[in-house]
Amino acid sequence: MTRIVSGFAGSLRLAVPRSGTRPTSDRVREAIFSALDARDAIAGAEVLDLYAGSGALGLEAASRGAASVVLVERNPAAAAVCRRNAEAVVSAAGSARRPRVRVATAPVQAFLDAGGAPVDLVFIDPPYDLDEPDLARVLAALVPHLADAATVVIERSTRSPQPTLPAGLELERERRYGETVLWWLQPATPSQPA
Repeated sequence: MTRIVSGFAGSLRLAVPRSGTRPTSDRVREAIFSALDARDAIAGAEVLDLYAGSGALGLEAASRGAASVVLVERNPAAAAVCRRNAEAVVSAAGSARRPRVRVATAPVQAFLDAGGAPVDLVFIDPPYDLDEPDLARVLAALVPHLADAATVVIERSTRSPQPTLPAGLELERERRYGETVLWWLQPATPSQPA
């Protein structure tokens, strides 16, 4: 069972696509969102959830106060699940200010190549079979979308190598949870002239 952990939609159960996705465990989601709450990175944020699956990461951010969330999922059946989950989360806001949630049924690379407004928070939880050169291309395409103080969280198997980072992104930290590793990235700090 996948559910929203906290916020206005706390405890809401989310549908999960029948196949082709690997939902983030509750333990890992709680660790991600505890760290994001500690740095005040969610309230009012513009969020991208790439390879969204059920949309659980982006919708958790919506429940906790993100201003807008875009769930990007290429599989039409999974995108339909994202839409249903998004409708349930937005409805749970009641009379409170509702987040804007949109589902983009598109490959992640094509979505990023199309451009868009700056984002503050990005979740990247690709299929384990996505190879490293493809992930590197996605990260390079993501850089122009990032706000100055953006946070990017990549979730992979501990058997995956550290992602190859393009110019414009730097590793902030790495955390391991059983078979899952999280890489926290941020926009690279411009070097100061000597």
